[in-house]
Amino acid sequence: MSVQQQPQQLQHAVSTIAASANQQQKTAAPGAVPGGAGTITMPSSAKSKPKSRSSCWLLQPRQLNSICIVFAELIATAMLMFLGCMGCIQNSFFSNGHFQCALNFGFVVLICIQCFGCICGAHLNPAVTLANYIYNMISLPMAVAYFVAQMVGAFIGYGLLKAIMPENAIYSTATPSGVCVTSVHSSLTGLQGVVIEFLITCALIAICCGVWDPRNAKFQDSVPVRFALAIACLSLTAGQFTGASMNPARSFAPAFWNGAWENHWIYWVGPMAGALVSSLIYKHAFRRRVEEQEEQESTMSTKRTSEVEFA
Repeated sequence: MSVQQQPQQLQHAVSTIAASANQQQKTAAPGAVPGGAGTITMPSSAKSKPKSRSSCWLLQPRQLNSICIVFAELIATAMLMFLGCMGCIQNSFFSNGHFQCALNFGFVVLICIQCFGCICGAHLNPAVTLANYIYNMISLPMAVAYFVAQMVGAFIGYGLLKAIMPENAIYSTATPSGVCVTSVHSSLTGLQGVVIEFLITCALIAICCGVWDPRNAKFQDSVPVRFALAIACLSLTAGQFTGASMNPARSFAPAFWNGAWENHWIYWVGPMAGALVSSLIYKHAFRRRVEEQEEQESTMSTKRTSEVEFA
């Protein structure tokens, strides 16, 4: 081989190696990095993009909103039990009466709805949540979450009251079983007690359904005041007979903390049955969609106009 041919052969060999390297780079899998004669495959962790914080379920708007709703319901129910039962304390040092207790519970409901109504609706009551579910306003999983929040909130609220109040404020001659423990008057039977709870809960749920009615959507400003007066009225009416609970969670927490379970079933059967019956009747007998209402009003207006023109 001549000396002149050597540079040509060397140049040809370099061109061949470069062409081979380019071919390998084109055919390499995604994520492969050229490495001389071969390829170096990047690890799978390097190929995948890091997940953003928004992909975490806790930070997604829908789940975060649900957590916020349930937490607000828990706090609202705890507030109901703490403030409501504190207003019922009665002994030789703290004077109280039936009228004051009823009015106090009404005002506490007003506070709870005003604070948390825009967040969670401030049901405060498993019976109200049941009616809300029957009225097709919440899903079954959310209704269960509301129920758990209400029971836990009531437990915490009454427990906090017992923790900060002296024992003579919880137990006295006026409240031997414990303050805020609901019980049926000795002159009444269990059946009479459950019927009273059933009827007053029917009245409460009818008010709720009226507020939820689509035809009443424009008149929501005074909702806290309406419920405050309704609770005060029903408590004044039936409080002396059964305690006017209308709320299983409100009766459960004092019974649990004080071990007072006598006739406790009344405060589950009466309110829950009342909520079921009242909400079903209102939903199927009285509720109307706004479109139907507007169509009826338009028809009546047209009819009156025709009658005037004919006259």
